[in-house]
Order: sequence, then C-alpha cells, then structure tokens
Amino acid sequence: MKILVINSGSSSLKYQLIDMQTESVLAKGVCERIGIANSNFVYKAKGHTLERQIDMPDHKVAVKLVLDTLTDKNIGVIASMDEIDGVGHRVVASGEAFKKPTLVTPEAMELMEEIKDLAPLHNPAAIVGVNACLAQMPHTPMVLVFDTGFHFTMPDYAYMYAVDYSHYEKYKIRRYGAHGTSHKFVAEEAAKYLGKDIEELKIITCHLGNGSSITAVKGGKCIDTSMGFTPLAGVPMGTRSGDIDFAAAEYIARKENMDISEMLTYLNKKCGMLGVSGVSSDFRDLTAAADSGNDRARLALDMFAYGVKKYIGAYAAVLNGVDAIVFTAGIGENDERIRSASLKDLDYLGIKLDADKNANYARGTIAELQTDDSAVKILVIPTNEELVIARETVKEAKLA
Repeated sequence: MKILVINSGSSSLKYQLIDMQTESVLAKGVCERIGIANSNFVYKAKGHTLERQIDMPDHKVAVKLVLDTLTDKNIGVIASMDEIDGVGHRVVASGEAFKKPTLVTPEAMELMEEIKDLAPLHNPAAIVGVNACLAQMPHTPMVLVFDTGFHFTMPDYAYMYAVDYSHYEKYKIRRYGAHGTSHKFVAEEAAKYLGKDIEELKIITCHLGNGSSITAVKGGKCIDTSMGFTPLAGVPMGTRSGDIDFAAAEYIARKENMDISEMLTYLNKKCGMLGVSGVSSDFRDLTAAADSGNDRARLALDMFAYGVKKYIGAYAAVLNGVDAIVFTAGIGENDERIRSASLKDLDYLGIKLDADKNANYARGTIAELQTDDSAVKILVIPTNEELVIARETVKEAKLA
C-alpha cells in the first residue's frame, strides 16, 4: 500500500510517497515558487536527486508534474498512478468543524472554505492543494489531517479564553494549538523508546523550529499546548511575536497607523527573533551574530530559551510531574545551545542535562541526554509528521 502525502503552501507543495508496508519513503521533494517566475522542482528517489527549473503557474500543474515524475519509466518509483492507494493532505487549522482526520468530500470542502480564515497563511493553500489533486486523481481516496487534531483532548478550562462566552459559542474562539502531528508522533516514539505504556507517562514535547510549540501530554493525550487560536501564540518564534499583551499591539498599531490586518502581518512576519535581533529569523545566523558580539542577537536567543523554559515549568505543574522532555524539529533536534539554555536551572524538578551528551548528539537519531542521576528523561527524537499523516490516511480511508 502506498500513500502520497501533500503539504501545500501558498507558493509551494511538499510531497512524499510512502510505502506503508515498511513505512519507508519511496520518493519525496518539493515544488517551489509556484505561480512565480523561476519555479523550482526537486525530486529525490532511489538515492538520486533531480532538481530543475520548470514553469509551474499553479498547483494543478505542480501536482501533475509530481505524478508524472513518480510514474516516469526511468526515474519513477511506481508504474502508474493506480499504485497510489490514498492521498493525505496536511491542514493547519480545523476550528471545531473537524476534530479528527476527515475524508475529502464536497461537504468537507465546503466546511474547509468556511474555516479558511483561521489560518490565512496556510488553510487557503491546503484547499488549493486538495483541489489540484482531485483534478488529477478524482477517484483516489483523500483525507484531511489537521495539525490541531491532537489537541482536542484538552479540557475546557485549558482551551477556553476568558472572553464573553457568547463569542466562543458564535465564533469558536478558543485555543486550538498546532504541530499536533509532530507532538503525537514524538510522544508515541518516546514511549516506545523507553519501553513504557504511554498511558502511564507524563511527557512535555518541545517542537522547536521557525514555528515553535510546547505541549503537555498525559497518558498519550494533549492536556495543554502553547499555541492558541492561531499559531501566533506561545513562545517567540522566527518571525512571530508569541504571547503579547493585546493592548501593547493596539498601542503600536495606533502609533504606527496600522489597521488590524497590518498589525497581524506585523506580529506574524516582522517580530520574533527577526524583530528583536534585526539580523535574521534563522537561529544559525543569530548564533553567529551573538558569538560576534551582537547583543540584540544574544537577547533574541535568550528570550526564546527563556520562553521554552517557562512553558516546561508550567507544564510540569499542570502534569503534576514529568517523566520525559522531548526535543524535536529543526531547532530542537539541531541546536544544542537552545536545549541547554531551555533546561538551565531546572534541577529542582529533577531535570539534569548531561553537557557532553548534549554537545555530541548524533543528528537524526533518538538519544537520551540526561545525566545518570536525572529524575527526568531528556530525549531528542526526530519528528516525522508525514508518516503520521500517512497512517491517519490509511485509518480514515479504511485502506488497511
């Protein structure tokens, strides 16, 4: 059984074809700059990489290019599109319209249109990607898999905002979270690695990348998460502000003559690490700048690690203790300094990082980084959101 996983952006389309018997990736790649000059196509399979500039005016053309390459007699990995048993589509925000993975139907797509404003940078692109795949593969089962899905186990007192309750009822204003497929995957992998029943574990999962979120997982279920109604909330991120007093945002808007839309763009794209440092949203650039004496870059990194640390402390309280802390995603897996700074001075919780293990972590592996006398396991686990999407597609489409 083979599942095609699609992650559509406004001008991009990432894809993986996964053999579900072995859960191995047969081919993967990305279509970049869709609808923009100098579109770029990348295809990786059989140990080889193909990259070329080719005109992709829209997502429909991009999907056709992906399918044509997957079935190419020379470099393809399948003989025909008939070998693709299902397609899983990543969707960022579900609202309360979808609380679990859902088959693509006309009714489901109507609901998708209704909730697209919940993630204006992501959901409209997902709709475009689904429609592009339907145009090429009208008879192949497709499933919508939501980043928010894992977080629907939060209790009401954790997901509610203290606004007029009628606004929750009318507009479903609440905490939804994001990165759910990643948090679900690494929490389950942590339990497997530790040889424990996940229902017995209290885990804090830290998905740290250009977008970052921290989740409290108890018994395999999310009970709280740092992102909110949108992915803007939580720790400061690459270009997102993270948590901010709304009155401060309104104050800036008045002073700078911004409307609400401009303010949201500002908070999402011009703040965070980029805004504080004035250097970059990339943590590698920030580290290099800080090492060269740039104090604003140092400040940005300190703010990020401090934000992660605060959520770890809060979630240790929420969970009534913690068995394991898991770091994942680009920064969580690759930045030893951020891991170290995020766990600094948490000895009172029994969290003790081994500096040598942290510094010598072999990327791409699952590893323990705690000292021998640490009461809490500290793990790095590479995430695999695409595999979660593929598994959910098999389950929801009843392909097994």
